[in-house]
Amino acid sequence: MNFHWRDGNKLDLLENGEEFFPRVHDAIRQAREEILIETFILFEDKVGQALRDALIEAAQRGVRIDITVDGYGSADLTPAFVAPMTDLGIRIHMFDPRKRMFGRRINLFRRLHRKIVVVDGEVAFIGGINFSADHLGDFGPGAKQDYAVQIEGPVVVDIHRLALATVAPQQTTRRWWGGRVRPHADAYVSGTSRGEARALFVVRDNDEHRNDIEEHYLQAIRDARSRLLIANAYFFPGYRVLREIRNAARRGVRVRLILQGQPDMPIAKFGARMLYNYLMRDGVEIHEYCRRPLHGKVALADYEWSTVGSSNLDPLSLSLNLECNLVIRDHTFNRHLHERLDELLQHDCRRIPLERIIRGYWWRAPLAFICFHFLRHFPQWAGMLPAHSPKLTLLETPKVDHPAETGSSPFPRENP
Repeated sequence: MNFHWRDGNKLDLLENGEEFFPRVHDAIRQAREEILIETFILFEDKVGQALRDALIEAAQRGVRIDITVDGYGSADLTPAFVAPMTDLGIRIHMFDPRKRMFGRRINLFRRLHRKIVVVDGEVAFIGGINFSADHLGDFGPGAKQDYAVQIEGPVVVDIHRLALATVAPQQTTRRWWGGRVRPHADAYVSGTSRGEARALFVVRDNDEHRNDIEEHYLQAIRDARSRLLIANAYFFPGYRVLREIRNAARRGVRVRLILQGQPDMPIAKFGARMLYNYLMRDGVEIHEYCRRPLHGKVALADYEWSTVGSSNLDPLSLSLNLECNLVIRDHTFNRHLHERLDELLQHDCRRIPLERIIRGYWWRAPLAFICFHFLRHFPQWAGMLPAHSPKLTLLETPKVDHPAETGSSPFPRENP
């Protein structure tokens, strides 16, 4: 499946669940034909319940609905939650579900990490926000800082094509994550110009598009001449990305990284800090966001290029998971994203001084050496990890007398 730059798009940056969830619900309420959703996490909290209620109302109007969730991120969905949707014909697919081993989820690699919503092939959403309450500020100190983008215009055709191929593998000529779509996929998708932004839908899969997102990052970093600002939750990029970030700072680009200061997973902060000295000694500014966990995956270069999506700059996202980003060339969007990120820098981040990193470097140097060689060779090693063919299964609810009383997971079966 090939994707192309599309002109004439209208883009709205959405920050956190407070902006994202109402926009999605509004689009669902206006749906006439079809709703396609892919998400890594769907929880049975107030956000998941609100989404379920909106989808049920749409299904009752006759809208076709397919939801795809990841078998690792959404492993605990129950029949009580699923049944009201499946009973109305909503199809809920699970990507690569696996039985727990010793109470632990074992499907760690090659996960469906994309976050996509497409409504009637006319409006789409892409970003890093899952359907869970921890993307709302009232969740407390663990509430995540994140971003998404609402899209209208010709690039929605490409997003729709991929989302439809996900749930229609039997009608494609290749594996579903890189397949061609059934002929009528875009029958009612007009691709009409809605704005002035130029955009490209970019995916990472384990078939035809293994390095596409990383390559776009690399090109943007190499082309940067004035400023480079990256906000990324799990920062442990490949050796090529690290080298180009350092080279950009060396040639006079103001390079600023916003990384986790209050991480939801401490190992992410520990890993990123192994790279600080390598970057900072050539002038890269590193700021840690300390108000709450950072979950964003956004970046901008100079005054036109920017990206929003699901891909972290870490080995899982760049070498294993299924991801998607929107790459944008638009001055207005770039300026708006810069304003939002600069607000974080001014009020909720602390800049890490080089002197602090130099202190104690003697014990970190061996770990940093290991990290660099790990990053240099990880893409090759990733190809040696279990290369099973992940399956998409359709959730079916077991027949029980009182479904609300059971906490067991829905019974999945392979898609026909």
